[in-house]
Amino acid sequence: MTILLIEDEPLIARQLQKLVQLLEPTAAIEGPLASVQAICDYFRQRRETGLPNPDLIISDIQLSDGISFEAFRQVNLSTPVIFTTAYDEYAIRAFKLNSLDYLLKPIDPDELKAALAKYHRWALHGSGGFEVHFRQFLTQLSEHAPTQQYKRRFSGHHLRQILSIPQEQVAYFLRNELIYLYTVEGKKLITDYKTLDELEELTDPVCFFRANRQSLIQLDAVAGYRHTEGGKLQVYLKSPNEGLDVVISKEKATSFRHWLGE
Repeated sequence: MTILLIEDEPLIARQLQKLVQLLEPTAAIEGPLASVQAICDYFRQRRETGLPNPDLIISDIQLSDGISFEAFRQVNLSTPVIFTTAYDEYAIRAFKLNSLDYLLKPIDPDELKAALAKYHRWALHGSGGFEVHFRQFLTQLSEHAPTQQYKRRFSGHHLRQILSIPQEQVAYFLRNELIYLYTVEGKKLITDYKTLDELEELTDPVCFFRANRQSLIQLDAVAGYRHTEGGKLQVYLKSPNEGLDVVISKEKATSFRHWLGE
């Protein structure tokens, strides 16, 4: 049995890989793949070399360069999929009907175990029509899903745990050698992101603003601002993160005020 993992968050990918290895010790695990392009390259290479497709896919939806559905359409996927997601309710209903299973993040080991058991029952008895239903599912999503997708959750290390933080609970990201995530409750997490430029591309610009080279701040965490010398702005964050020194340059001041809705 071969299982392909698709997940663009390195921390979650490692955790998922350990869980799958624990629950399916005899399975060969491929991946993790982190992008639409990587998925397309993976299946193209298997076709060119005559290798069979994996028996099962465990896939995130939002990836570094798009959503996994885009790749599944391109490769004409017929392999059963367990989705890991924090997606909209309309999509979750569709997952239940047309995919093998879905898991909400953060992934619960017992739920993953149940999903794998469901796969084995499916594989044992067979399930005609999966490929047709799955293609219908992708068509349905393409008609309703927004054209631009941004990450809704961000993971990081905190007290020997890997936490998955929804975007509304993020106060800001800070670069200080590593990239840190600070929550609205004041928790400090270490992320696996290499640069703020990378992170800025994954975040919704309606919700996040690149204040300067060191910080990316979340709208609901902003308490206010004041004008300083040279046309700069001093931004104040809400408690317990009010201690962060956020300075907006004169060149970015107008964009920042527009972002606030002024």
